[in-house]
Order: sequence, then structure tokens, then C-alpha cells
Amino acid sequence: MKGHVTSAFSLVEVTLALGIAAFCLIAVFGLMPVGLQTNRNAKSQTRATNLMAAVMADLRATPRTNTQSLQFCIPLITSSTTFTLYFDSEGRCSSDLAGSNSPCVGVAAWVPPLETRYRVKVTFPLTGNLTYADLKVTWPAAADPATTTPSGSVEMFAAFDRY
Repeated sequence: MKGHVTSAFSLVEVTLALGIAAFCLIAVFGLMPVGLQTNRNAKSQTRATNLMAAVMADLRATPRTNTQSLQFCIPLITSSTTFTLYFDSEGRCSSDLAGSNSPCVGVAAWVPPLETRYRVKVTFPLTGNLTYADLKVTWPAAADPATTTPSGSVEMFAAFDRY
């Protein structure tokens, strides 16, 4: 009788292969928190940019004769002033950090209050023509940029065609 030769992996080879696979999986799982944090930051920045674009569109769509903007009721004062709005993640705004008051006069309060996540500061220059504004969005809303460093911010200057 002829002997049959069977080829197989030895126990040492299997152990080494499992060790290499485990090392690779640990490295991949170690990168998961970094990826999740990057994704969270990107989503926050995208929402903040969208909010800024909505406020800018509201200011641009408002006729010069109005005293406040149409959608967010931002007062259009001709002297240097800053107006702050607080937004939730769905784009609804409030005039206070608690998220209970609408910025528009005569509009019912938010029930239940909004969970404000973004602070939008609109600063108008000291000019009589009101031709531009500085828009700054920071998050979280509770972090006042004057006293603490927010976890993220986006800023843009918006010019208006108002003669």
C-alpha cells in the first residue's frame, strides 16, 4: 500500500494567522471613534452652513422698506447692532437659548421648547446703507463665544443689493 500524504495547516500556522487577523481588527476598531467623531463634526458643519445660507437668503429677500426680515424676524436697524438667534437641528429658530420664544412678535411660543444646538449671530455694520452683514454660526448653542470656545463655528460676510 502506498501512503496517502495529506496537506494541512499546522497548529502553529493557524495560531499565527489568527494573531495577525486579531492585530489588524484591533487597529481597524481603534480607528472607529476617530471616524465617528469626524462624521459628527462634518454633519454639524453642514447644518451650520445650511442655517447660515437660510438666514442670508432671508436677509437678501427682505425688501429695503421692511424693518425686519421676513422669515426669521431679524431687525434691520441702520446702526451697528448684533442680533442672536438659536436654532435646533431641524432649522427652527428661537430668540432665546431655552428655545421657548419665537423671534417674531405675535407668534406663539414653542411648546415643547426647541432643543437649541446652534447660535447664529448677525452683526450689521455701522453704515446707513446696511449693505453687508457678518453671519457667524457656533455650536453648541450654550457655548457663548465671548466666554468659552465653541466646538465649531462657521463665519461669512453677506452683501446685499440695497441702494
